[in-house]
Amino acid sequence: MRYKHVIWDWNGTLLNDTWLCVEVLNGLLARRGRRPITEDDYRQNFGFPVIHFYEYLGFDTDVDSFERVSREFIGDYEARWFEECVLHPDAHNVLAAMATAGMTHSVLSAAKQEALESGIQHYGLSEHFMGLVGTDNIYAEGKVGRGKHWIEQLPWTPQEVVMVGDTLHDFEVAEAIGSDCVLLAHGHHSPERLAATGKRVVHSLRELVDALRG
Repeated sequence: MRYKHVIWDWNGTLLNDTWLCVEVLNGLLARRGRRPITEDDYRQNFGFPVIHFYEYLGFDTDVDSFERVSREFIGDYEARWFEECVLHPDAHNVLAAMATAGMTHSVLSAAKQEALESGIQHYGLSEHFMGLVGTDNIYAEGKVGRGKHWIEQLPWTPQEVVMVGDTLHDFEVAEAIGSDCVLLAHGHHSPERLAATGKRVVHSLRELVDALRG
């Protein structure tokens, strides 16, 4: 394998939850008398900082309202995700195959630390990861800073590490920490947006294994 360590994103990359985020957002919009968003519109426009996407949807995003909407979203999402979400196909097998090939794994996520830890445990993935790095807030903020801190803790150079994610923000994180990245087109951003980074874009976890060998 080309790399010694993979830093994985979680939501959209390993966990198939894009559809649920769209449904939860549409519930929030409906309560405010607004029109629903399609999954295609979501994948073309969702991004970080999340507050800008909420502004795009027409939410009132002064500080208090952004906190209120964020808490409402998290509450509705967490009420459903364990029961309704599944991992993307081949997640367990791909992680195990990479480990057999000598690669180690960790997760760097914009999800709150407690949610990340409970999710990894719930979906039976704990054995695969040497570290889980989430955020300390519900606004999906701080991924770059935590990524820089995390890569300093790893025993490999940034060139021996690859970031695997499903959004432009994962590309930005990889750039900030000095590692390469491969982007998965089955998550929260469209293939066209990901391809504009110039990085390798794959469409499944199985295809990712081949990309990391190249």
